[in-house]
Amino acid sequence: MPVSMFNSTLNPSLTLASLLLLIPLFSACNSDNKPLAKAAETLTPTPPAQSTKLAETMGINAEKPVSVGPRPAFLVNQMQDSELKTRLAQCIGDETYRSDFAIGHRGAAMQFPEHTRESYQAAIDTGAGVVECDVTFTSDKVLVCRHSQCDLATTTNILAIPELANKCSVPFSPADAANGVPASAKCCTSDITLADFKRLSGKMDGANPQATTVEAYMQGTPDWRTNLYSGSGTLMTHAESIIMFKAAGIKMTPELKSADVVMPFDGFSQQDYAQKMLDEYTEAGVAATDVMPQSFNLEDVKYWIANAPEFAAQAVYLDDRYDLADFDPQDSRTWSPSMSELSNAGVKIIAPPLWVLVTLDENNKLVPSEYAKAAKAAELEIISWTLERSGLLKEGGGWYYQSVTEAINDEGNALELLHVLTTEVGVIGVFSDWPATVAFYANCMAKS
Repeated sequence: MPVSMFNSTLNPSLTLASLLLLIPLFSACNSDNKPLAKAAETLTPTPPAQSTKLAETMGINAEKPVSVGPRPAFLVNQMQDSELKTRLAQCIGDETYRSDFAIGHRGAAMQFPEHTRESYQAAIDTGAGVVECDVTFTSDKVLVCRHSQCDLATTTNILAIPELANKCSVPFSPADAANGVPASAKCCTSDITLADFKRLSGKMDGANPQATTVEAYMQGTPDWRTNLYSGSGTLMTHAESIIMFKAAGIKMTPELKSADVVMPFDGFSQQDYAQKMLDEYTEAGVAATDVMPQSFNLEDVKYWIANAPEFAAQAVYLDDRYDLADFDPQDSRTWSPSMSELSNAGVKIIAPPLWVLVTLDENNKLVPSEYAKAAKAAELEIISWTLERSGLLKEGGGWYYQSVTEAINDEGNALELLHVLTTEVGVIGVFSDWPATVAFYANCMAKS
């Protein structure tokens, strides 16, 4: 794969890091004229000057600007003083354009109900050049967008609709505080038909484990998110998401979710499922080069390699090796299969969580992990997940930052991590729950 995940013409030997080294030279040459240049921009609004190659690397689409809102500036202002902070601060207020480097994770799930039309639109409007539909299926085998086949109890209002709640695999059970039993429910897309699914509304993901009523159970939004935009959450089929994304002119990264039911399901095999997802893009007239199919199941990726090579060239193996009991991103002996085995199998892109790609050096600075170095040595491209899904970073960043917790103490660390992933690890894209941040960063880095 070339450096830009959707640009087949870019010279892969031209790395992002090498291009970034040129930027200070350009800045130094123009420093005397900066006030005049700024005045000229004020008088004649034009798209920002960009290094063409770097803009291609970041997948900048300068057809129209997007709105990133106040969050990127907030994060920059939270950073410790550094050259990166100075540079990013100079970009605050500049026009930002859609970037293929910014991948909308479940849409814009920090503030909008995930996998809803509204969440997808927010991701598009704030700069995501690629948006994700997690794909699962209903009882009548229609593909729909949900993060998990059985997350309806926490991401929709199904429990508030008695006739649909009665179809749930495991009905709502109230908390029993005396015996330490939390409230629970399990409602799956495979429990209901498409017609039932379309009656649901999306809500912010969450549940209250201490709840003794359905109403209380549904009020579980983490306090670092918001219910401000949860008044409406339009659920979508996979086919509907394709139509929406195609009309918006963005790229698509569907994830084939593992089934919670036994496969084959009513004659619907895993291979049927993997093929059906791709077929819906072909039927909609979407070019395979605009699609990055994903799966945690390596066998799904191998199926695409063997049966849909035009899609497999962009297919993403969501690396689940981190789940191995002895996994250590600093020790290649704990990775099975190895990087070379993945590459030899035809895998082109791997996507581990953020923490797998970085570690701390002797000065407590973020640096690439041995895993990251080995992936690049095996000529595997890398995408990572998920930025801005960790709550307040002053608390250490939690699961996504577990390999670098000692260096995480303020909200600006998100941009510092993003910079290391970009310039030192060499990722080709980053999932974020608020893609405006990644889009802002990508645009700033792409400027001359």
